[in-house]
Amino acid sequence: MIRQVVLKQVERPVTATRSDDLCWFCDSLGIDNGRDLDHVATKVIISLLENLPDRRGIPVEQIASELAVSGPRVNHHIRNLIETGLVYRHKQKIYIRGSSLRSMIREIRKDTMRILDDLELAAAQLDEAYGIINR
Repeated sequence: MIRQVVLKQVERPVTATRSDDLCWFCDSLGIDNGRDLDHVATKVIISLLENLPDRRGIPVEQIASELAVSGPRVNHHIRNLIETGLVYRHKQKIYIRGSSLRSMIREIRKDTMRILDDLELAAAQLDEAYGIINR
């Protein structure tokens, strides 16, 4: 499985509204990259967060209904969110990875560190193969 995590350094909004902070959070994770002009992916995250206190996972149909967006369109964005590791699907329900946004970020940090550790090892081996001295 290939997982792509996009991290963007975006200036955090000066205003302290929940909506502004969440949009900044999602933008920093590259959630609305590309053609998602209606910010459906961010709205999916919001829907999951709003339903989190009552139950952790919700069906795609409920998300689509809440957002007034077609099921296939919501599924497309959920597949992308699954590929990034932000959400997962289990028994017909969608869940935020971890039990909160903070735990989601901690899991992403672990994933990122594993990738960077592997890249660092490969870089050292390539340096050695090319006779490059590490200073």
